[in-house]
Amino acid sequence: MIKVDRLVKKFDDVVAVDDISFEVKEGESFGFLGPNGAGKTTTIRILTTLIPPTSGGATVDGYDIKKESDRVRESIGIIFQEPSLDERLTAYDNLYFHAALYRVPKREIKPRIEKALKMVELKKFKDKVVNTFSGGMKRRLEIARGFLHMPRVLFLDEPTLGLDPQTRRVIWEYIRNLKDDFGVTLFLTTHYMEEAEESDRVGIIHKGKIISVDSPENMKKRIGRDTIVLSNSDGNERAVRSLGLDVVRAGDKLLVSVDSSEDALKKILKGGVSLENLAVKRPTLEDVFIELTGTAIADESGGTMDVVKQAVRMRRMR
Repeated sequence: MIKVDRLVKKFDDVVAVDDISFEVKEGESFGFLGPNGAGKTTTIRILTTLIPPTSGGATVDGYDIKKESDRVRESIGIIFQEPSLDERLTAYDNLYFHAALYRVPKREIKPRIEKALKMVELKKFKDKVVNTFSGGMKRRLEIARGFLHMPRVLFLDEPTLGLDPQTRRVIWEYIRNLKDDFGVTLFLTTHYMEEAEESDRVGIIHKGKIISVDSPENMKKRIGRDTIVLSNSDGNERAVRSLGLDVVRAGDKLLVSVDSSEDALKKILKGGVSLENLAVKRPTLEDVFIELTGTAIADESGGTMDVVKQAVRMRRMR
């Protein structure tokens, strides 16, 4: 559905996108993962024909982004990173205007709008002016608008940026429904690890270059080892070492690196180890990103095991 071939974009002396190539299959959800400034938004702006590439090319739904830009635009929907609704209009009027621009047959406009508003649970707010909406309601309306003309590909540029975790989960439910119910191909840019986890495949981009493209599960298998977290005490450390397991200290925690947490836990249960505060940490996409790039993506949501996560990262970067 999307084919990118040696795409380059320069802004004066700055290389924002550096010779990237990848493909997105029809009907899949593709997550483009990277920190701010990695080249995600520039790539999506090129693929949606908003800016031209410096060199290289791409096709979307079989149409060349440079030679057939009008056909590309007919095939896609876009949910921009920045709000793009007309806040002086009602929800219904925003959707009607969009349908008219995309030449949706007049007899189909009203039923499509009604269906779209119902899908994102905004039907009872259809006659409300958008400037009275919350941030989450506006995002839901943008999702409805982006899909109103039935695009083959829906581009979402950081669709939940700035929203609270609960609202982000709701937005993702609507996005999953689009893929599952309508078979639309999703191209998502994000720096949230949990959003990338929702994707069928992930492309990691760092400093304008594609580092890896694969499914989240296959990427995590590259990291391999699980980490068992135990309370740090001399007795625990001696007991774990006597079992022949690899252990390091991390503040008030002991980190036991193992190939299989299930097999290691069986040993630990028989080895006289205190199980107080026991936890198992499996590899995450964040671990993958650190392994491949040597840096971390800032996690705005925070975490409850920061010391442990940092120790695991340092171990894996040795």
